[in-house]
Amino acid sequence: MRASPLLMAFIYFLFGAAFTYIATFTATESVWNFRTLLPVLVATFNFAVAIRLFIIHFKVKKIKNNKKK
Repeated sequence: MRASPLLMAFIYFLFGAAFTYIATFTATESVWNFRTLLPVLVATFNFAVAIRLFIIHFKVKKIKNNKKK
């Protein structure tokens, strides 16, 4: 069974939120250090992938609805 784009989007979004949460707790003295920037970069990637998967889901859904007509 293949995972739907919507399910994968939610998973990527949850991972993005988790990495954002981790980044907020690693920022003790400054935000501009490697231990803070790495989780922020990973979270940004995860949010971007989640948005793209949401868009793909809605496009596929629209195409399937058009084929039914």
